[in-house]
Amino acid sequence: MALFVHKYGGTSMGSTERIRNVAKRVAKWARAGHQVVVVPSAMSGETNRLLALAKDLAPARASAAFHREQDMLAATGEQASSALLAIALQAEGMEAVSYAGWQVPIRTDSSYTKARIESIDDKRVRADLDAGRVVIITGFQGIDDEGNITTLGRGGSDTSAVAVAAAMKADECLIYTDVDGVYTTDPRVVSQARRLKSVSFEEMLEMASLGSKVLQIRSVEFAGKYKVPMRVLSSFTPWDIDINEEAKSGTLITFEEDEQMEQAVVSGIAFNRDETKISVLGVPDKPGIAYQILGPVADANIEVDVIIQNISKDGRTDFSFTVNHNDHARTLELLREKVVPALGAQEVVGDTAICKVSIVGIGMRSHVGVAAKMFRVLSEEGINIQMISTSEIKTSVVIEDKYLELAVRALHKAFDLDQPAAA
Repeated sequence: MALFVHKYGGTSMGSTERIRNVAKRVAKWARAGHQVVVVPSAMSGETNRLLALAKDLAPARASAAFHREQDMLAATGEQASSALLAIALQAEGMEAVSYAGWQVPIRTDSSYTKARIESIDDKRVRADLDAGRVVIITGFQGIDDEGNITTLGRGGSDTSAVAVAAAMKADECLIYTDVDGVYTTDPRVVSQARRLKSVSFEEMLEMASLGSKVLQIRSVEFAGKYKVPMRVLSSFTPWDIDINEEAKSGTLITFEEDEQMEQAVVSGIAFNRDETKISVLGVPDKPGIAYQILGPVADANIEVDVIIQNISKDGRTDFSFTVNHNDHARTLELLREKVVPALGAQEVVGDTAICKVSIVGIGMRSHVGVAAKMFRVLSEEGINIQMISTSEIKTSVVIEDKYLELAVRALHKAFDLDQPAAA
């Protein structure tokens, strides 16, 4: 008997018919002798609907009190889908029980709308599993030390599922989505994109952070920290597919040392359209300048990605970095009001017409010239590189957004990602 955690996204839970199919799939795994814990998301579109109601009532939405009530509201979406799935399983003849995060309990800190999990008490869940029940736990939420309901941020159900799997030492965490695995890049951009049979945690973490929407980055971080094997697979395959075939489908996210890892120099191309570039022009070139610019940005809880500083000329330099689109206007306002006057900089400008394209692969560690090949390919396509960021297993470039699809297709072909993996 093995223990599996199933996670189903909002699309998979999008209607009563889809919930019924999820119940049939879960029942199949339980009848095969496995213990199953299910973590469902809210029904597709439900969280957005609830948050829109809150925004309509309080468009300023500034206070901590508002964010507390926002979490109370948003958490009801997962509670509804969990109860509906338990009812559907009972209709399938399975004993099933649903719990809200606070009933488990899943303990978090008190950071409303972006709480972090601190601990999970699995006694109640294990007792139900030992009694032969399927247990459904609401994703996306928990409870803080003061008894307040908290949510983990958008996409937090992935993190909930991995955290439950880690706490219960599950054999595997199966993430059911509307895609059948992790691809070399987005198939909507490159039709020749190939599904990967396996990918390392390191590669998946980079791909998630660089724009891949398959998994939420915090869930991958959690899985890597606690060594939870994850598999991404589709919930839209027939529910009665042979369980042994299903258990080997999709993409396994595992450890680099796994002998079955696909040995490619570059495993995938990630991209992100959601970033903008901020440039502080004519700042004094002196020690501490980066901190004086980025310190206030960090204090405002704005995440910075790629950073570049130009060569000094006449004692001054230009300093550029990227932030999320949603933080663009706030960052410009912050810099113009506080940083530019304090530093005596000439001006601050923003560029929203950029994107980030990245190559990712653990094989880059042992192969020289990979970044140079990337730059050559982009040059041959007439694409100018504005910024560069590298690590052991990835190279990212910032380019004009109009060249995104051209760049991704050219790089995908140049690194032979459309070719079947070597056996």
